[in-house]
Amino acid sequence: MIRTLVVEDDPILAEAHRAYTERVSGFTVVGVVHGGGEALRFLDRHPVDLVLLDFYLPDIGGLDVCRAIRARGHATDVMAVTSARQLDTVRAAVSQGVIQYLLKPFTFASFRDKLERYAQYRQHVSSPTTTVAQHDVDQALGALRGPGSAVLPKGLSADTLVAVVETLREAPEMLSASQIGEALGVSRITARRYLEHLADQDLASRHPRYGGPGRPEFGYRWRPGARPIY
Repeated sequence: MIRTLVVEDDPILAEAHRAYTERVSGFTVVGVVHGGGEALRFLDRHPVDLVLLDFYLPDIGGLDVCRAIRARGHATDVMAVTSARQLDTVRAAVSQGVIQYLLKPFTFASFRDKLERYAQYRQHVSSPTTTVAQHDVDQALGALRGPGSAVLPKGLSADTLVAVVETLREAPEMLSASQIGEALGVSRITARRYLEHLADQDLASRHPRYGGPGRPEFGYRWRPGARPIY
């Protein structure tokens, strides 16, 4: 299990991040704290693999927390979960070894995708071998980056695609375009375009559903083990 510390000053958001993390297979939350100083004291006393770090904290800024983590000799990884959108902050975070950067607000699907990519990265770098080849390095870093360069077909929105993927992944059974459209407040035709795109990318399976007059309606199901494309 990947031992995770949530650092978030807003108690409601902290609880949401804790609950989100616990929903992702392979992760367990070992602590929830609401300030930078409290986070550092926790790390001094407990083993932690990953810190989910808000950058706007009441006592110590997130970048200073990152510096202090390294100064104290902790090897834990840091994922920024923040509303800090300034490019200088992002650059500084990368220079301080922040391994992932997730901007608020976000959907559970986006959050889960970041954690799953991090888990893949850890798997790559946890090899017992002491030397690696170039393709090993590429695979490890590629797990963090993901296929983010994918271009959506004209007329498809990334935000709507995230919502469709999240709805499909959470569904216990097949969903039709009508059901997706109703759940998201879009038309059946619009929902079907997104579902067909996912099916064409081999991320969702498509199954004819009979039972009424006229042409059969298709049902869609997220493929087990498929990786989100956003």
